[in-house]
Amino acid sequence: MPIYLDHAATTPLLPQALAAMEEGFRIWANPSSPHKAGRAARAALEDARARIKAALGWDGEVIFTSGASEALEIATKKVSPGKHLQNITSAVEHEAVLRLTPDAVRLGVEADGLVRISELEQVLVAGGPALVAIQQVNSETGVVQDLGPVAVLAKSNNALLLVDAAQGAGKLGLPQADMIALSAHKFGGPVGIGALLVREYGLLHPGGGQERGYRAGTEPLPQVLGMAAALEAGNAWLKCASGLRESLESQLLELGGEVIAANAPRSPTIGAYRMPGKSSAAQLIRFDGAGIAVSAGSACSSGSLKASHVLTAMGVAGLGEVIRVSIGRETTEAEIARFVDVWREIRG
Repeated sequence: MPIYLDHAATTPLLPQALAAMEEGFRIWANPSSPHKAGRAARAALEDARARIKAALGWDGEVIFTSGASEALEIATKKVSPGKHLQNITSAVEHEAVLRLTPDAVRLGVEADGLVRISELEQVLVAGGPALVAIQQVNSETGVVQDLGPVAVLAKSNNALLLVDAAQGAGKLGLPQADMIALSAHKFGGPVGIGALLVREYGLLHPGGGQERGYRAGTEPLPQVLGMAAALEAGNAWLKCASGLRESLESQLLELGGEVIAANAPRSPTIGAYRMPGKSSAAQLIRFDGAGIAVSAGSACSSGSLKASHVLTAMGVAGLGEVIRVSIGRETTEAEIARFVDVWREIRG
């Protein structure tokens, strides 16, 4: 049986989400239409919006998007005039953020992948109002940023805080932020739906015919319902995932492997591991041949021959020998054991 250990790239659709989507396809009218069928679709959409807010513990606004990447684009490109003058991000952000903010100040990180808060303070004090974009969980290493001090600094310096929570939403509690981007397919929902959580609409400049005028395009009701159902499925499985990751790492260390950012706070579902002397590409081929799906870096950049910008910023030695293993709610002890057996075979 194939073993899937690449849940940070995307997760299987939960049965609850599929059932909700099937119901949504039966409510096929356009939510923006004024007739009875359209009003019924609108009612279902707004009910799902309220359920998503409740599941996330979010008391601000929710703008539905096609995923986290579009949410990040709206957040960085449609900030209301006068709200910010410069972009500030970290050197380990997802490629989607780096592409959207080519002229941003890039904050350095420590060897464990945590943002240098002192650098952020210096930049904020020296500059004017800013948009600070810092991720919650790194998609390559699983490092969880300490966003509490970041939020305090942003607020005290009249800056806005945007958090990429694609790898954290639905698993970890949401951080305090002005805007948060998330994607449903990272927590068991469907591909093609996500959201930008906004503290208040006034932070953004309108630019679209739907979603209160902040996004163009007919709302995909089936996907929204699937997203709500996936969030409501809960995250009790994370305790098991944490145990599986700890077991995996202890075994890899015994086999001469290296755990990247071992001492940093990390997501229970994502780990990056170095196999000295074996290239990432060679490892991926061998694991794939054994029926095990893992990755090297994020899914958005794993097809590139470029060195990981995340591992480079962290100063990781042997960064070309690192792979990522990401665990999901379906992962079992037997699958972890099989992965370790194949690791042992590859290591030689």
